[in-house]
Amino acid sequence: MGDTAAVSNESLAQAYLGAVRQVLDRIEHTQMDAIAQAADMIVDSLLNDGVVHLHDTGHLVQREAVHRAGGLLLLTALEYGFSVHNAGPATTRRHSEAVRPDRVLGLAELALDNSKVRPGDVLIFGSVSGRNARDVALALAAKARGVKLVAITSVAHSLAEESTHPSRKRLFEVADVTIDNCGIVGDAALEVESLDARFGPTSGIAAAAIVWMLSAAVIERLVAAGKKPHVYKTVNLADGAEFNRRAEEEFKETGV
Repeated sequence: MGDTAAVSNESLAQAYLGAVRQVLDRIEHTQMDAIAQAADMIVDSLLNDGVVHLHDTGHLVQREAVHRAGGLLLLTALEYGFSVHNAGPATTRRHSEAVRPDRVLGLAELALDNSKVRPGDVLIFGSVSGRNARDVALALAAKARGVKLVAITSVAHSLAEESTHPSRKRLFEVADVTIDNCGIVGDAALEVESLDARFGPTSGIAAAAIVWMLSAAVIERLVAAGKKPHVYKTVNLADGAEFNRRAEEEFKETGV
């Protein structure tokens, strides 16, 4: 999708909705093969006792997909970070700058060492730019351990910017399968008169749609293989909590 035109006579809300529709249409028309490839890879892993992990850079995907009513139990969040908490006499000692995880060498390897990620697993990785050193480091470390990688990213944005990782690789260049979120460079879709920057990112909605399309493709393939994937029911139904308890017990036995 090229740059979305400046807002004209329609309301800003309508213009944003139109921009999102364009992105979702583009995903449907260009990314179905990639979604199918990713689903095949995930199901192959699951049928061989693999686990599907999901890591994103903090926008929407992880909170949307994991432990979600109507979502698959088989998605496992992968999160890590680095922080130092040390209250002291601020008047006598210089306040330290916040530690940036992408500057901590070896943090990705350390995170994987302490995770349950194993060879043969699949890691779904969400990053709009796909260029930050921390993200590329995790992707490379996972690949080196025999983990298959599905990237949900903006190829246009990645191509427009250099990677900050020493390898100069971007996420789409590391992944086994890349699913393009079909957004524009900079993510924000609309030009609005009197604003100094573009407005209206589309990556969150696009990534959420991609995750649910991918989940649907995985369900379709598991059912065809004679497996029953387990799905959460909302706890806001009277039987929801008990249903989920039983589903979790069954999931421990089947892995799907």
